[in-house]
Amino acid sequence: MSVLVYTESEQGKLKKVAFEVASYAKSVADQLGTTVTAIAINTDDTSVLGNYGVDKVLTVSNSELDTFNAKGYAEAIQQAAEKEASQVVVLSSSANSKYLAPLLAVFLNAGYASNVIAAPSSTAPFTVKRNAFTNKAFEDIAISTDVKIVGVSSNAFGVVEASGSATEEAFTPSITDLGVKVESVDKASDKVSIADADIVVSGGRGLKGPENWGMIEELADVLGAATACSKPVSDLGWRPHGEHVGQTGKPVASNLYIAIGISGAIQHLAGVNASKVKVVINSDPEAPFFKAADYGVVGDAFQVVPELIEKLKAFKAQQ
Repeated sequence: MSVLVYTESEQGKLKKVAFEVASYAKSVADQLGTTVTAIAINTDDTSVLGNYGVDKVLTVSNSELDTFNAKGYAEAIQQAAEKEASQVVVLSSSANSKYLAPLLAVFLNAGYASNVIAAPSSTAPFTVKRNAFTNKAFEDIAISTDVKIVGVSSNAFGVVEASGSATEEAFTPSITDLGVKVESVDKASDKVSIADADIVVSGGRGLKGPENWGMIEELADVLGAATACSKPVSDLGWRPHGEHVGQTGKPVASNLYIAIGISGAIQHLAGVNASKVKVVINSDPEAPFFKAADYGVVGDAFQVVPELIEKLKAFKAQQ
């Protein structure tokens, strides 16, 4: 009986979240006195997973799964779990994993806990702590089914290195009709994705127009960050909808979230609350975002941000 972990990848490269869920699976396996098996789908190099507690990797090579398909991925993970007699399956809480998790729960007749932030406090009953009410509260939840599925909240458990190496085993699951055919995928390749970013720089209506977005992109470039925006900005067409973060957009769980010219509507706060450090730059001292911020700067973004960029550039030049 091995703990099974699904390690996400993109274009053959493991995502950062893969190392976090592997670290979590290792913690669970240690409590249960067992090993960790990873399933990696169309991933070029999986040897590094041994550095995060994985003992064995089931490598799946299937051209039908080159683009994400919830049903197909759920079937592959189900068959891997049955092969390994896994009673615990660990996923991330990414959009893709949250999409496939309910299907996998049905396939395995398993209980599923999403947004889990800590290792199990007990294995009998199997009890985990998770975020609730858009990160405003925590709850301890017991999963009583024979098979348990745990979705680890991004950037909550952390990446923990472990000594060891992983063996590889080719695995060929039987995939039925996927039901959906992807014709093409258009994606910017020169930008840091919001989902994988350690730092996110986000702008709101306080920037007054799309012509002023250059300083957001320049700050993000200096920091190696992803760019994002509030919902009104994407609704106005200033920025693409793919950059909209918040409860109705993409969730953010970065180490640092910088909000510039964003007042902080409750829907926006709900989507970025999981970020560890939140910095707000706004000219309105009464902006709601300041109440949720770790650090706040009351000032004109058109003065503050360029000065911040220059200070950061000077600091980097000294390194």
